[in-house]
Amino acid sequence: MTERVIRGSCLCGAVAYEVAAVFDEIHHCHCAHCRKSHGAAHSTYAAARRSSFRFTRGADRVRRYRSSPPCERSFCGECGSNLEFLFEGAPDSVWIAMGTLDDEPGARPQMHIFTASRATWHEITDDLPQHEAYPAAPEAG
Repeated sequence: MTERVIRGSCLCGAVAYEVAAVFDEIHHCHCAHCRKSHGAAHSTYAAARRSSFRFTRGADRVRRYRSSPPCERSFCGECGSNLEFLFEGAPDSVWIAMGTLDDEPGARPQMHIFTASRATWHEITDDLPQHEAYPAAPEAG
């Protein structure tokens, strides 16, 4: 698959970004931190090389929150849209909140992670693989 530039932005449009990417991984995360930060049953993130990501508008409006010792989340300081997730254990990667993509990503989610902490009121009904934790790294969140 050829790399291409994919654009994204927050709800109010104050922040915009682009990523030159073929996404390394796309997952639905059911951990409590993702559920609470997104206000939903799960978040959906796409991983890309950190060097391929850049803010094109509103970088000064991006706010950061350390949700656990190794994890930092960013969001728009105006509207609160979740933007990215950074994990110290993978410093060359960025996980982009797929709900903020403006362009077709050219890929689809591959798995569900942290299903052990899935919301009790949410039933996973697709055929994607389910993992109780992160399948390739120590627990993030």
